[in-house]
Amino acid sequence: MNTKKTFYSNGKLLITAEYLVLDGAKAFALPTKFGQNLSIEQSNNSEIIWKSFDADGSVWFEDSLSFSEIKEPIVKEDSVKNTLIKILHEAYLLNPDFLNQEPGYQITTELTFPKKWGLGTSSTLINNIAQWLNINAFELLNNSFGGSGYDIACAQNNNPITYQLKQGKPKVETISFHPNFTDNIYFVYLNKKQSSKTAIANYQNNKSSDIEKSITKIDKLTQEIIHSKSSNTMAVAIAKHEATMSSILETATVKENLFSDFMGEIKSLGAWGGDFIMVVSEVNPITYFASKGFKTIIPYKDMILE
Repeated sequence: MNTKKTFYSNGKLLITAEYLVLDGAKAFALPTKFGQNLSIEQSNNSEIIWKSFDADGSVWFEDSLSFSEIKEPIVKEDSVKNTLIKILHEAYLLNPDFLNQEPGYQITTELTFPKKWGLGTSSTLINNIAQWLNINAFELLNNSFGGSGYDIACAQNNNPITYQLKQGKPKVETISFHPNFTDNIYFVYLNKKQSSKTAIANYQNNKSSDIEKSITKIDKLTQEIIHSKSSNTMAVAIAKHEATMSSILETATVKENLFSDFMGEIKSLGAWGGDFIMVVSEVNPITYFASKGFKTIIPYKDMILE
């Protein structure tokens, strides 16, 4: 395999049904213009020499992983290396050939977004590995990281999607979403990365028995958001979605917490309390957010793959 192989996957933003997507709600998600590349070259010594680059060209992880520790990992503390070994071990169980046919690999990953943004460092990696080894990315995610899998669907699709788990199986539909008011939509980074694992655990502890009612409500709001004819109708649906999730999670909305004087609407994306928020505003909100210390404000057209 002396030739270099390269794979790419899109990053993601979950616009609706955060958390509830795990229980069968239909979510709306957008693939981003940002993502991750994976390059593979042949090496030797029955090991993988791994190097991961952040968007600014700095190396954020570098190590060598022996074939034997991938085949039979010893459970150790949480670390980047052990997480990577776990993913590769599960990939090996789905396709053992890759460790039996080659003498070794040199693998490089390159993010096109800053790692701290939370646009899918793990999901893009898992999807790239699945492409390389010709295995099912949803299965690989399930066996290694867990989660709903909407991020894998975004990694694989260049269009907006709806995503739903039916009897635990992913149902992905690409949809048309081209509102004429995308100039009123912005994404603001909250200056901190949120652990989706922790957030999901909190949700599982908090959700009540009448979750079905909440799912019905959120499914309806997802449709309203997708089919919004104006920024105003979208803003109203977003506010209802935030209020619904706020009562389920027993947590104040991000607008109540940080931006109560803001004149537009704000939606948490993915895990509440970190990563990006979506802002719908009639006036350009850059000065408002910058004055509060939030300097990463990305217009819709610069963030979302179209």
